[in-house]
Amino acid sequence: MRNFFKFAERNTSYKQESLAGITTFLSIAYILVVNPIILSQSGMDSGAVFTATALTAIIGTLLIGLLANFPIAIAPSMGLNSFFTFTVCIGMGIDWQVTLTGVFVAGIIFLILSLFKIREKIINIIPSDLKFAIAAGIGFFITFVGLKNGGIIQADPDTFVKIGDLTSPMTLLAILGIFLTIIMLVKGINGGIFYAMVITTIVGMLFGKIEVPSSIVGSIPSLEPTFAVVFSHLDEIFTPEILTVIFTFLIVAFFDTAGALIGLTSQAGMMKDNKIPNIGKGLLADSAAGVIGAILGTSTPATSVESSAGIAVGGKTGFTSVVIAACFVVALFFSPLVSVISAEVTSAALIIVGALMAMEIRRINWTKLEIVIPSFLTIIMMPLTSSVVIGIGLGFVLYPICLIAQKRSKEVHPIMYVLCLLFISYFAFIV
Repeated sequence: MRNFFKFAERNTSYKQESLAGITTFLSIAYILVVNPIILSQSGMDSGAVFTATALTAIIGTLLIGLLANFPIAIAPSMGLNSFFTFTVCIGMGIDWQVTLTGVFVAGIIFLILSLFKIREKIINIIPSDLKFAIAAGIGFFITFVGLKNGGIIQADPDTFVKIGDLTSPMTLLAILGIFLTIIMLVKGINGGIFYAMVITTIVGMLFGKIEVPSSIVGSIPSLEPTFAVVFSHLDEIFTPEILTVIFTFLIVAFFDTAGALIGLTSQAGMMKDNKIPNIGKGLLADSAAGVIGAILGTSTPATSVESSAGIAVGGKTGFTSVVIAACFVVALFFSPLVSVISAEVTSAALIIVGALMAMEIRRINWTKLEIVIPSFLTIIMMPLTSSVVIGIGLGFVLYPICLIAQKRSKEVHPIMYVLCLLFISYFAFIV
């Protein structure tokens, strides 16, 4: 086991890796609550989504740990589940079954691109500033959704958004969760997001605002409402609208994973000569998890930025991922407990995780206008349009144009020009 995970080469131990795995799990365990709540708003069965979320995290995390030897967790993406529900199902009026089929098809395409190392090649040519801007922009978007779910901001016909009713009991509960989460994180308490959610839920129960569960440990919710639904809706994807959704999932998931892998492997000290060892195997694991997740019944999984918590306490190998997966297996049996947690309770997790992702903004070169303009618009347009792909598209269109204006067109990789034209077509004919 030590030799398989290269403990000696990476100067680590079972104790160190186990602590890292538990830390990452505690930091990401909220996904078992948040993902069912978000996807259930599209009409999906929350119990089935809970089971699908846990199983997808178990399989994906084991794959990336065993294949690539990365100390990383894979779980349904917070940005992509929001896009699934709020942009596609609610915004575009597409049934969740068809949307999930789009996720499945995108996963198959991802798998093919990974097998032929096309994803790996594209990652290597994307300008680093745009990668950081994408990660930060998704963070701003997630925070916006969290503030809305907590009732802290609400719609306004004149100013578009305004402050919510801060005297509402459920909004006060959300605010309590935010303060608890912030205090725990700044004090360096591992799993602070998870602990704050537990405390907030207990407070809600004590004041009669959250239903007390009839049991803590229970049977695993059935997958039947969502399992293999994608295979009965394949004939419905050949429309311009659904093909647009598939393209969007491809683009968003691609750069979501790319940015996270770059940041996490760099943090773990694994990146060498600006390249990530075993990146191909890591992308293959991520792609396979996407296909499996869609079949089980959840939106696109991705490399989880919360893995940084485990890496920070010493996670260096795939054994960390094995421990994370084991923790998710145990969590499968606690569905009655997590099912009572409301959107207001989870809003703190969305807001704070968004803030953690937005930290990537510091790595952008803010001294050069040709970098600032595409990066800033990439970030700001995501929350303003409630669309991750629009933010990404603007960045990929403006970056080559800025460099062309400076007569530096040769510094732009040819693939960037292809992506630029693809997004121009997207804006002209689809949006």
